Amino acid sequence: MARLIPRLPFAFTALMLVFSGHPSTANDSTDAENAIRATIGSQLDAFQKDDWVRAFGFASPNIQGMFGDPERFSEMVRGGYPMVWRPRRVEFGELRATERGIAQRMIFVGPEGQLHLADYFMVLVDGEWRINGVTLVEEEKLGV
Repeated sequence: MARLIPRLPFAFTALMLVFSGHPSTANDSTDAENAIRATIGSQLDAFQKDDWVRAFGFASPNIQGMFGDPERFSEMVRGGYPMVWRPRRVEFGELRATERGIAQRMIFVGPEGQLHLADYFMVLVDGEWRINGVTLVEEEKLGV
């Protein structure tokens, strides 16, 4: 585990170089973080308004291909992710490089008041960040 820690900043920087096409700076990292948060926040806003066409637009082409249309996407979100669809509270956690790509940790308090952590995996598509999958963090990984 100790060997991974020094690699994460390098991995994030390397990913930023690939995505941006030029050397990464602190501003590039901040810009990317802000853009990622804006994408996730905009999708969460669309969920609150049940604007499934808009919400579906923030998904990557891979996710859009899996579900085909906003209606099927809405069924998956409403049925499988009630804490994301109708959260009581949302917070942004750490942004980090993972084996699956850049992940934004999200903290949700669901409609029943339970805490949920989720990793939003992000991908850059035509210069814009898109959500390429969401994984809920299991309770045993939380140490609860």
